[in-house]
This record gives sequence, C-alpha cells and structure tokens, in this order.
Amino acid sequence: MSFGQGGASWGPGGDGTPDWAALAEESAARARRKKLLMIGGGVLATVAIGAIVTTAVVTSNGGKAKADKNASQLPAPAELPEDTSAPEPSFSSVAPPPPPDPKEFISSAEKDKAPITVDGFFPGKKLTMGDRVHLKGATSSAANCATGTQGALGSILTNNGCTQLIRATYRKDGVAVTVGIAVFETEARAKKTADQASGGLASLSGGGVDTFCRGGTVCLRTANSYGRYAYFSVGGFLNGKRVTTADKDVYAVSKDLTNFAFRQIHRRGQLQASQAAAEPNS
Repeated sequence: MSFGQGGASWGPGGDGTPDWAALAEESAARARRKKLLMIGGGVLATVAIGAIVTTAVVTSNGGKAKADKNASQLPAPAELPEDTSAPEPSFSSVAPPPPPDPKEFISSAEKDKAPITVDGFFPGKKLTMGDRVHLKGATSSAANCATGTQGALGSILTNNGCTQLIRATYRKDGVAVTVGIAVFETEARAKKTADQASGGLASLSGGGVDTFCRGGTVCLRTANSYGRYAYFSVGGFLNGKRVTTADKDVYAVSKDLTNFAFRQIHRRGQLQASQAAAEPNS
C-alpha cells in the first residue's frame, strides 16, 4: 500500500523507507522535459532568425529591382557627331604692334602737334602734391625766351633755338618758386641747353607774390630736360633771406614744382600717344 506526501514515494511495507527506484525515474522524467523545452526554444529562435534573414534578402532584392527600374527610365546618352573634320579656329602668328611710346611725341616738333599753352602745363589756381598745397601766382608766355631769364641763360636759350618760354610762380609758407619750360625743335637742342645752363630763370612776381630772388639774393636754381623741353626753376624766401643748404623748405617746394613740370611734359606725350593709337590706320 502507497501514500504520497510532498511528491515522495514510499515503499509498500509502510515502514517509512523511500522507494529509491521511483524517485530516480521521476528525476529522469523532469530532466527530459527541461531538455525538450530548451531544444524547443532553440528551434523557435532559429526560425525567427531565418525569418529576419529572409525578410532582409527580400527587401534588398526589392531595392535593387527598384534601382534597376529607375536606371532603365534614364534618357539615352546623346550621340556625338561622327564628322570631326571641321576646321579649328586659327590665330595670326603676327604679334600686334606695341603701343606708341609717349616720349616719341614730345621728342620733336614733327610729332608734337598739340597746342602749347600756360594752362596746358600749369592748370588751376593751386598745385597739390601729397599733403602739400602750393598756391599759384603770376604766369607768362613769351616767344622771346631771353626776356624771362637772368645772366647767360638768355643767350644759351636763343643760340639753341628756343621758340617759347612759359613760366609760373607758386608760393607756400613764405617760400616762392618760379618754374619755366622752354620749347625747342628737337630733343638734342633741349638737352644741350640744360647741359650748358648758366645764370638762371628770372623769378616772376605778381598774383599775390612779391618780388623775390632779385638784386643778388642767393636762391636755389635748377636745370633739366625731357624730350624737346628744357625746364628750370628759381626759388627762395619772400622776405629776401638768402638760401643755404640747410633750408629744406626751399628745396622741398622746388622739388615739388620741378617734378610737376616733368610729369606735365610726360602727360603731354601720353595724351598724344593715346590719340594716335585710337585713330584708324595710325
């Protein structure tokens, strides 16, 4: 006779001795059920992974099919012409002529045809060089070049064939400078005049500038040439003080005006060169 309590089996003798054979069989049965459950879970996991892989493959194949479809809808590439024998553009091997040299137009009277006037060389009522302002005074123009000179310069200008002398005076801070431009037929005559220069330009008063650099007063004098023009300057103090090498103000004003004279002569050549280049068959 058997009584069950707490899942244990007892022998038929009822003496409380466990039925060891029955217990062993029950333990083996539980182990088999657990193993089957574990195997079943693995099978389910394998089936799930397979489904995911299958879905991924199907989706990938679908994307590729869609891409192939889109590619098939692109327009066909344009056909290139088979005839490539059309002539290529040709360029002249002859270099264009260089632009005219401005100096050519101020080196001789043959090409220097523009009018020669005081306003053409010294325009306006003042001259500004950087931050320095020079007020213009009197001006003059004479066919007799010697009338605007002192000492030996008059005869030198005449002997070399000077045809016109233009002068203008400027003042700044008690300093006055007269600059003059002498006109010749050729560059060689102008250069010779500048090399032979002696005496000097006569200062020009008027237009708010009192007489200066007269009566033996020591003043600064310069001489130079460019093209068929020789240009000169004479400068000093309006109060009659003699000029020394320490008087930088006089040197600065004189340098500004002689530089300006050079630029104006060069500009005259530039304007005529530009006009010649713009004219047809020039």
